[in-house]
Amino acid sequence: MDDSLPSARGTGAWDRALSRVVFIAGGATLAFMTLLSTFNVLIMRKALNDPIRGAEDLMVLALVTVVAIAIPFGARTGAHIEIELLEPYMKRRFANVTLALMKLIAIGLVAVLSWQLWKAGGEAARFGQASQQLVISFGPFYRILAVSTAVYAVILAVDFVRLVAGRPIQSIHLTSDDDI
Repeated sequence: MDDSLPSARGTGAWDRALSRVVFIAGGATLAFMTLLSTFNVLIMRKALNDPIRGAEDLMVLALVTVVAIAIPFGARTGAHIEIELLEPYMKRRFANVTLALMKLIAIGLVAVLSWQLWKAGGEAARFGQASQQLVISFGPFYRILAVSTAVYAVILAVDFVRLVAGRPIQSIHLTSDDDI
């Protein structure tokens, strides 16, 4: 593998750990969703005319989990949307300062989001926030999202520190050769 390109292996233990969690937990959740939807629709609903009660609840909550897992990983791989219309016309130093300022604003917004999600997770049962059929509390799923966005805030903070120190932000670039 070319050592000049950053990869999951070349960006450090933190990125390797994040990649492993994403691929294992995300893969297991996606496999669960695929198996459940296939079994429920093809066998239980179509063949036996008796769908699994609450399967839709499980699918929605699994989807929330997949999204939560993807938030910090998307930040590390550069998958989040950035609109850079004016950056090509800016001097490099000014572009870095504005990018650092945007990272600082994002840290604040994402930290508040994480805090509010954590609070909502604690209050979900009290307010009756639960799935429709199985009445599974949304609390743990709010907490999963809260932890995920907190990790995203840490990633933004690390990016901010790198920008202020004048170092480039390295993203994870996965290839088929990576040992995650």
